[in-house]
Order: sequence, then C-alpha cells, then structure tokens
Amino acid sequence: MVMKAAMQKSKTRTIPAGEFKAKCLRLMDEVAETGTAIIITKRGKPVVRVAREEFAQKPLPSLYGLTKGSMVIHGDIVSPLPNEWEADQD
Repeated sequence: MVMKAAMQKSKTRTIPAGEFKAKCLRLMDEVAETGTAIIITKRGKPVVRVAREEFAQKPLPSLYGLTKGSMVIHGDIVSPLPNEWEADQD
C-alpha cells in the first residue's frame, strides 16, 4: 500500500520549518482532508515530508465470524463419550 501511494504522483507543497511550526495543527488537518503532501525545509533544504496515511482511512475488518464456514462438526460435540478413557479408570 505504501509503495502504491509512493508510485502515484500527488500534489506537494513546500514550506519552511518556521511556518510549519507556527501552523502545524492546521496544516496537518489540511493534509488529511486534501491529500496534498507538505515538504518541510530547513535553510532551503528538504528535511521532512508530511503526507496522509492511506491505510488509516480504512476501518479494520471485524474478527467476528471470520472463520464462519471453514469448520465442519462431525457428530455430537456436547454429549459425553460412550467409552471411558484410560485416565478415568483409576
């Protein structure tokens, strides 16, 4: 998934570290809403890229019923066994 996102060409925006520091929370919301990545520079050189986390957008599947239909019950699993076990004969 990460490689797929990296291969796609997306919009980016470059801002200096001081501006990012002053507007951090608003810029993070903007990245989450629009998907536009932000490259933060320090002294004109790119240092960090802030991008939306793609897998966080999808809800995790429920584990309830995950194995439904994958098991088969042969016979009665509730009633006691017809013969005694060797361990019970003491």
